Amino acid sequence: MFGIKYLTEAHLKGFDKYKYNCIDTSWFSNNVMHPFWNKCVKFFPRWLAPNLITFSGFLLTIFNFFLIAFYDYDFEAADYEKYRNEPNPIPRWVWMVAGVNLFIAYTLDGIDGKQARRTGTSSPLGELFDHGLDSYSTSIIHIYMYSLFGRVDFSPIRMHFITLMGVVNFYITHFEKYNTGVMYLPIAYDYVMCSVCLSLAFTTIIGPWIWTTKYFGILPRQFFEVLLYSSGPITSWWVTGRNIYRSYKNKTGKMRPFGEAVRPLVPLGFLCFITTVWALFSVNKIVFDQPRLFFVLTGTLFSNICCRLIVAQMSDTPTDRFNALLYPTAICVAFGCFPYSSFNLTQLSLETERWLIYLLTALVTLAHLHYGAGVVCEMCDHFKIRCFKKTTYALK
Repeated sequence: MFGIKYLTEAHLKGFDKYKYNCIDTSWFSNNVMHPFWNKCVKFFPRWLAPNLITFSGFLLTIFNFFLIAFYDYDFEAADYEKYRNEPNPIPRWVWMVAGVNLFIAYTLDGIDGKQARRTGTSSPLGELFDHGLDSYSTSIIHIYMYSLFGRVDFSPIRMHFITLMGVVNFYITHFEKYNTGVMYLPIAYDYVMCSVCLSLAFTTIIGPWIWTTKYFGILPRQFFEVLLYSSGPITSWWVTGRNIYRSYKNKTGKMRPFGEAVRPLVPLGFLCFITTVWALFSVNKIVFDQPRLFFVLTGTLFSNICCRLIVAQMSDTPTDRFNALLYPTAICVAFGCFPYSSFNLTQLSLETERWLIYLLTALVTLAHLHYGAGVVCEMCDHFKIRCFKKTTYALK
């Protein structure tokens, strides 16, 4: 795309040999959601391309993001004291629309693979397209859900760490597959998605103040915060470690050298580090001034890192040692956090730091979109298929 190639011959040869290998151990998923999705997929015509189903669900997530941002860009709508005697800035119908859209998006994400199998159009592109968009949706959902809790009693710093926890949980699954060759679907995923949909439904019926009212001395948002922090370590992290250990012990995994096996953790770790440094030590407290942009930037960087890992694990090639988009990010963080006063230098103005995050977010977003579109086009050319048109994929 525009003369830039993202996939090497090694990637393409790896995709030619790729076979989907997934294990879903979730009782809720196997006994509730899959039977529901099996019924839903029958309503879709067989001529409908699975990737179009996937993309439609992603667009609903994007629509939710912009809809809620229109009414509550700065995450202040949950301020009970401010809006005690006037209508809340976010009409209740917005939460209803968001909840319905999210459930539909979740459903579409569950049936796209079933549509591919029933139409004989399963391909490596479908899995990459699905999981790549999921990596973006992970942070986007966290961002617009922040409007439920608001920034008054729930600071952007706390939200930053929750966002990091969410993306790390998502990344761990693909890190596991990178080493074991098997996709072990997280047990908590379906519970979390259904809980978020129910949260939006309760907000529609009762109102946003449900999240600022104490029950048995505890705020619901505090409960959700603890739940989000603990769900990954309790339900998946130790399982991931066990599965990777067993795959190497029994020689059923990829048997990568240690440096290559842990390489995916380097760009993710650096992303978490530099964004946290910027959030905590910005001279102008940029995460408080531009929380939405800050979270979008973090989520976009994560999605790019994760997509490259997905390409590597599907093509059975070593993943990148580092992510190029982290270089300009690190430079902006350095400018934003440098102790100018300690060296008798002019303090970086808030306006300048705003422009830094504006330009950086635009650069990172455009670069990520170019990468995603480029990879999809290259895979379509290689497999002689169309992304949004039903095309039978033949193994080479």
